[in-house]
Parts: sequence; C-alpha cells; structure tokens
Amino acid sequence: MAHAAKAPQQPAPSAEGGPEAVVRRLKESLLEKREPLEVDKIFRALVKLEGSDLHMKVGRPPMVRVRGELKPLNRPPIDNQEMIDLLVPMMDERNLIIFEQEGGADFAYVCDVDGESWRFRVNLLKQLGKIGMVARRISNFIPDFKGLYLPPSVETLCHFEQGMILLAGVTGSGKSTTIGSMLNYINTLYRKHILTLEDPIEFVYTEDKCLINQREIGQDVVDFGVGMKHAVREDPDIILVGELRDEETFMTAIHAAETGHLVFGTIHAASASTTIGRILDLFPEEMHGAIRSAIAFNMKGIVAQKLLKSIKPGVPRVPTCEIMTFTPMVRKLVLEGHDNKLPDAIRIGAEDGMQDFTMSLKQLIDDELIDRPTAFAVAPNKDALKMALKGIDVKAPGII
Repeated sequence: MAHAAKAPQQPAPSAEGGPEAVVRRLKESLLEKREPLEVDKIFRALVKLEGSDLHMKVGRPPMVRVRGELKPLNRPPIDNQEMIDLLVPMMDERNLIIFEQEGGADFAYVCDVDGESWRFRVNLLKQLGKIGMVARRISNFIPDFKGLYLPPSVETLCHFEQGMILLAGVTGSGKSTTIGSMLNYINTLYRKHILTLEDPIEFVYTEDKCLINQREIGQDVVDFGVGMKHAVREDPDIILVGELRDEETFMTAIHAAETGHLVFGTIHAASASTTIGRILDLFPEEMHGAIRSAIAFNMKGIVAQKLLKSIKPGVPRVPTCEIMTFTPMVRKLVLEGHDNKLPDAIRIGAEDGMQDFTMSLKQLIDDELIDRPTAFAVAPNKDALKMALKGIDVKAPGII
C-alpha cells in the first residue's frame, strides 16, 4: 500500500532557533555598527605616521613600519593583560573559534580616523603563549599603473576576455596592490561584472563602469568552495580568487577560466617561471600532465614582482617585475615539461611583452628609480645585470 509523502515539518518557532529569531539575527548582523575600541587609538597613530604595518608584542611598545623600518610608538610597553584587553574584542565569534583552535586568525578590520574609514589586514597570533598582532594598512587610494611604475605589458593583460592571470611573489611584495590597479583599470574601461572572493577583503573598489561585488570569506560566505559554487550563478565576467594556496582553490579557479571567465589570483613563488612548479606542487604527480595542459591552454600571463626601496623623492618603493606571457613557445615548453627553458623564453620574448628581472632592474636604474647597490642586492644573475648595464645583450641559447 502506497503511503502519502509527508510534508516536511517546519521547526517550531522559539526565541533562540526559530525562523523569527534567525531573521532577527540576520537583520541585526546586516545593520551592525561597531563601537570604537581602545586599540583604535593605536591604529590611528599608524595612519597618522603613514606607516605600512603595525606590530604588537607583549613586553614591547607598539611598533610601526615607516618607509621600511620598524619604530616604537612613544608609549610604555604593553603587558599581557592589556594586550588581551586590546586585541580580543577585535574578534567576532567565528574568529575567536579559529584563534582558539589554530593559534591565529586573519581578518579585515576597519577603523575611523578623522572621519575617514581605513581598512587593515590583521593577523592575530600566539607566541610564547601570549597574544600578539601584525596588521597591514590598506591604502584607501588604488594607484594606477603610472603611479606604481609597472611595465606597459601589465596593462595589456587587462584586455583579455577569459583565462587566468597570476601575480607571484612573497608576502609584502605588492601583489594585492598590482591586482587592485589592474581591476580598477578594467573598471574604468569596460561594462562588466567583477566578483571578488577575498580572505580578507583588502581594497574596496568604487564602481565606475563595472558592477563590482566583493565577498569576504567567513563574513559573506562560509568558505571558498561555497563562494565559487555561488559564483557560477552570479554572472561574473571577471573573478578575483585571492591566493591559490591549495588544490581545491586552483582547480575551481582554472575551471572558471576554462568556462569563459577572466580569473585573477596570487601565488607565493619567486619568479614567473618557477610558478609552474609551485602550482604542480599542489597536486599529486599523477595529475601533473593534466595540470600542465590546463595551465598551458588557460594561463594568459604570470607577473612576479619584488618591492625595492626607491631613490626618487616622494616614491618610497617601486616593483621590479618579471613577466611571462603564454605565447606558443611558452605553451609548448610548459606542456613538454621543459620548465628550465622558460627563463630563456622570457629573455627573448620582449616583443610579446615579456621581461625578466635583469631587464626590469636595468630599466629601473635607467629611469633613476633605484640605485645600483639595491639592484645588485636582489639580482638573480649579477653577471647578466653587469653586462646589461654595459649595453651587452646576452642572447638566449636555442630553447626549442
């Protein structure tokens, strides 16, 4: 005998967990306005000193990084109890749980300074059993390419309709700022939908021609996987996926590139050519062939950069950039696993917008943006830089 399907039971309304309570809590979270905290005074000092980073450690006064150097604020050292009182109120329930379980938490923090809102990328940490903090100030102004002294080929990468573009470098190398300038440039030219998935959100964009939605992991969406599942239903033209840190992140990002989106991301790698190996390290060896194929046919360009101290007045730091675009030659080398030949392909690829660090450093010296000691301190090949500065063009050997 067939049984009639039972209608699903609705949860009983209650003050704690019923639908009415859920709606109330949602409205409260969307309308929530944070009260100022005591730690805001220290963030204001960082902004007024035009510092880039704030360090707080028990037993030391707060330290700010100004023009690359750490300097203490003029106040007494912070003891353990004061540090707890300053930093714990910054965390919401989610970050408190993460901090307790993992010993650290990353999130964005907003502080009002003289009527202007400033954003900070915060990392709370434990060291020797005590709580501490490192915070990076996020500029309210997104510089354009000219203001960042980026090479013209970075601008060229912004005009692709689909594919993947990666910014490579260590922490603090300016990757986020470069991507911010690229997205802002697109925002001034095209009528497209830009969707970002960030952990946490850094630059907040002002819409020009583009519609821009920015989603923060943990605040706006539970995790990256769910955010990407939603993304395909949100009609984006351009997706910023933040850092490619694991297999899942890269696979979802490359799939978005394969299905017609322009995808931007960052990765920790020393150079454009070594980025290929860094991506492969995320996967088991039996998948490397498939990943090489996905990279070769979807990647449009990789920009690796480092920030260097500038000698030009009013310009604190400038990037030196290595750029690899995916020409037929580069695709062939990637597919065949000849990553060791990629540096030579970059060196002879100037007509396709490519340059290596040696070429970049020479240009920065010629433009009087950095001095020679700074260039030689970071040059991957000091002999090649010496020859380039003498006007000697070193030809790459045969690479095919």
